[in-house]
Amino acid sequence: MQGSGHAVCLGADIDTDLVIAGRYLRTKDHSLWVAHVFEDLDTSIAPRLKGAVIVAGKNFGCGSSREQAAIALHEAGVVAVIAPGFARIFFRNAINIGLPVIECGITCAENQDVHYDLALGYVEAGSKKYPVRPLSPRMQEILASGGLVNYWKAHL
Repeated sequence: MQGSGHAVCLGADIDTDLVIAGRYLRTKDHSLWVAHVFEDLDTSIAPRLKGAVIVAGKNFGCGSSREQAAIALHEAGVVAVIAPGFARIFFRNAINIGLPVIECGITCAENQDVHYDLALGYVEAGSKKYPVRPLSPRMQEILASGGLVNYWKAHL
């Protein structure tokens, strides 16, 4: 699986409450989540997420285990999230909904083009190529299927 997008750069320890605040979780209206994603961090981020690769610091997705955080990013048009490490529950929630999460520390600038290839195991930003921690073949299949539900539908 491969993809690309423009970088939206964030710091370390971005918790799920910063991705989508709990006050918006009383609804299942994904468009409301999309409109308010990262609102408590920086209100200018949400409009820049369509076609974006989020490049973050360590421990992305820490905090509560809410799957709405991964869904909000996916629905906002995020192509992938790259960070040196993820909270394990966020990591699995993202894979389960078909959002690539890539464990890799990279250096890039805001809006810089970022390309990744999970099968070949790299991320490229500018003229630099970074090796990534590989995903299992099963996780790559789940992502290629568009998420866990689609994966199981295809395998039943």
